[in-house]
Amino acid sequence: MSENTNILVVGIGGQGVMTATEILAEAAIALGHDVKKTEVAGMAQRGGVVSSHLRFGMRVLTPQITPGTADVLLGFEAAESMRWQHMLRPGGITLMNTARLVPPVVELGLFEYPDDPLAEIRKSGNKVVAFDATTIALDLGDIRLGNTVMLGAIADHLPFSAEVLLDCVLKRFQRKGEKLVELNRRAFAAGRAAVGAAEAALG
Repeated sequence: MSENTNILVVGIGGQGVMTATEILAEAAIALGHDVKKTEVAGMAQRGGVVSSHLRFGMRVLTPQITPGTADVLLGFEAAESMRWQHMLRPGGITLMNTARLVPPVVELGLFEYPDDPLAEIRKSGNKVVAFDATTIALDLGDIRLGNTVMLGAIADHLPFSAEVLLDCVLKRFQRKGEKLVELNRRAFAAGRAAVGAAEAALG
């Protein structure tokens, strides 16, 4: 990693991209990092594409990640993970939910959805770890847990411990009762385990 850590979070409106970025920022702030973030939401409420830049370190001057400098691309959706590959630095990593959520621009016929986003990323030579965060969330009983699954997925690819991030996740749900806290704890652990297993399979 460079002096500053650059994380790009991308997906479709309604998946929790901005919330995930906020929680990552909170974790970095808790450890005393200088933090800058920015979001671009295209009709996010209607399932449009969403991207969120997060930079933290000793001193960060701008929230904008320059193409070719992202350390981690956290992709909530398969085609969006593919579309943002140009942002990764050499040796960077994509953590990709394999779920396909087709945005309105595809339904309207303005763009074609790629046949195999994962294969396209691998073709580019970038390291990609793919897992099905949506199915993991559904197996836990609520698709909205996908956000926490994705945070678990990035937990071991940050310059601080997974426990710091988990603590920030769980604080969000403390007022809503122990049941929800425990569900999110399980979702975080499942995302972390899914990436660990996928990385082990890559060798």
